[in-house]
Amino acid sequence: MSGAESQRYWDERARENALFFVDNEVGYDDPDTEAFWRRGEEVVDLMLGMADLEVRPSDAVLDIGCGVGRLTRALAQRAGRVYGLDVSREMLRLAEQHNPDVANVEWVHGDGAGLAGIGDDSVDGCFSHVVFQHVPDPEITLTYVREMGRVLRPGGWALFQVSTDPSVHQPPKPPPKARIKALLRGGRPDQERAWWGSSVRIADVRAAARAGGIEVEQVHDEDSQYTTVFARRRA
Repeated sequence: MSGAESQRYWDERARENALFFVDNEVGYDDPDTEAFWRRGEEVVDLMLGMADLEVRPSDAVLDIGCGVGRLTRALAQRAGRVYGLDVSREMLRLAEQHNPDVANVEWVHGDGAGLAGIGDDSVDGCFSHVVFQHVPDPEITLTYVREMGRVLRPGGWALFQVSTDPSVHQPPKPPPKARIKALLRGGRPDQERAWWGSSVRIADVRAAARAGGIEVEQVHDEDSQYTTVFARRRA
C-alpha cells in the first residue's frame, strides 16, 4: 500500500468518524468526547512513566501519527514546541479545528513512508502511540524507526509503540451482511490493510534503530500488540 493509498484510506475514516477510528473505545454512534480527550492525557502520562521520562518546557517533540491531535495537545502542555505529523490531510484539518488555542503546535502532512517534512537534528523527542500497528508493511515501520535517528538531536529520545504479535494482524472474515455494508460504502480489501496493519520483530527494531544512530534502551510488553520501545540517540 502506497502513501497515497494510506492517505486516501485515513481521509475516508476521518470523514466517516474520526474520533472512533483514533480510539474505538469511545463508541461509533455516540462517542464520549470528554473521555476521548482525557484518555490522551492518560496515555501520555502512562508512556512517559514507563520510560521514567520527563518532557521539558524547552523540548521540541514530534508526535508521529497525530490524528486529530489528541496526544499532540497533551504533549504541547509539556513541551515548548510540538510537530503533529499525519498522513491524512483530513485528520490534520480536524486537528486544527479541535485545537484552535494550542499555539505551540505545527501540523505537518507526512508522506506515509517516513518523516519527510521534519528537518535533521530538529527535535528532542519522538512520540507515537497505536500508529505503527496500522502500518501495512513492516519495512515502512522500520523506516520510521531509522528516520527517528535522523530527526533527533544528539541525546534525544524516541518513545513509541509497535506490534510484535503477528497473530492480531489477520483480518477476520466478516459475516455476509457486514461484507455487503463495506462494499456499499466503497470499502476495498486492500484498503483494510491500513487498519489491520502488521507486526515487527524486536530484533529488527533494534537493528533499524542502530542504523539510524539510536539505541534501544527499554522494551515493554514484548510479544503483544502494544509493545512500547524507548530509545535514545547517541550524544
